[in-house]
Amino acid sequence: MQRSTLVYLTTLSALLAACGGGKPDAAPAASAPAGAAQSDLTPFQLENGIGPITSPVELPAAVDHEKAEEGKKTFEGKCMACHKMTERYVGPALGGVVGRRTPAYVMNMILNPEEMYTKHPVARQLLAEHMTQMPNLGLTQEEARDVVEYLRTQSSATAGS
Repeated sequence: MQRSTLVYLTTLSALLAACGGGKPDAAPAASAPAGAAQSDLTPFQLENGIGPITSPVELPAAVDHEKAEEGKKTFEGKCMACHKMTERYVGPALGGVVGRRTPAYVMNMILNPEEMYTKHPVARQLLAEHMTQMPNLGLTQEEARDVVEYLRTQSSATAGS
């Protein structure tokens, strides 16, 4: 019985360490903590993050339901272990995140969390608040875009505390 408890606690600790945690992320993408050095980042990077997405991601007015369905599958398989839409779980609540961040920022955070946490002032602030960083889940750009499309369908979800 003690061994199974130890395995459970070790697994739980690993999940918590891997996925991040904290309060809903409501700061605008371009805002930075006081005193944060921003001189190394371009205005585009401050607004849209650092990573493989180097130009704005234009979203059509209407949700692409096929992409959103694929994004939902990816979210449920890779993200839901740490994120809920309306409440803090291991990671911050993601309902409405596409209203708080640009699509490119969300995609760069998914695709390049290591560099985002190292260099981007908002991501560094989130890491300081949540004390755990999101792992790189190895998603493709297309999968990350599908997740953004799914998150658009959740944009009216209110982030809880």
